[in-house]
Amino acid sequence: MFTPVKGRSVIVTGGSKGIGKGIAGVFVREGANVLIAARDEGMLSAAAEELAAAAGGKLETTVADVSRVEDCRRLAQTAVERFGGIDILCANAGVFPDKPLAEMTEADVDAVLGCNLKGTMFSVQACLPALEASGRGRVVVTSSITGPITGFPGWSHYGASKAGQIGFLRTAAIELAPRKITINAIMPGNIATEGLADLGDEYIRGMEAAIPQRRLGSVDDIGNAALFFASDEAGYITGQTLVVDGGQVLPESPAALEGI
Repeated sequence: MFTPVKGRSVIVTGGSKGIGKGIAGVFVREGANVLIAARDEGMLSAAAEELAAAAGGKLETTVADVSRVEDCRRLAQTAVERFGGIDILCANAGVFPDKPLAEMTEADVDAVLGCNLKGTMFSVQACLPALEASGRGRVVVTSSITGPITGFPGWSHYGASKAGQIGFLRTAAIELAPRKITINAIMPGNIATEGLADLGDEYIRGMEAAIPQRRLGSVDDIGNAALFFASDEAGYITGQTLVVDGGQVLPESPAALEGI
């Protein structure tokens, strides 16, 4: 049995919807004190109302744009003020707008790299003093199979940002180890979220057919992986990645799934 995270202080960026809300839900059900951050105050309030029904710990919200360094610093300060410290940072905030490479603008690239990559780096940086003071600091990054392992047309800037997160965490793990902070990444496949629903039924059916388990993952699947990386029992794991995709990256072609 894993050591409970009850009473520990957790930040989840991008926590108002999708995977972030799922991660927050897992931690709050386990009795952690969770601060969810996002850019949209209305969506934060709606998420808090939904999650509060199952809360075993405290659940609070704050508006923050992680692409802004000052917002990251304020986010860390808010968690310390409300919960007395930071034990776990789930750097989850991310955007994935579709744009073919031939049509991509500098602003398109800046928006994706600003949130997904710079936002990860500076949210970690802002939380470092409190994570070190915890004595058991944990950072869990939400990356993706797209970029580090696979590709998908229209998401070249997204894939670059997600691959960049993996490069970041490997060096960060070395720098953070003397501070007794671990940093690891989850690489989700196709997870059933509001964002995926926007891609349409045909896309979803095609993805289900390409996954050996024949289903999309749930946000709890990612939340449970984050909970493991945040546990005391995972204290000797750092700089690593965990693919959570139902076997999506395994078939070498669609023919590999025929007849199973």
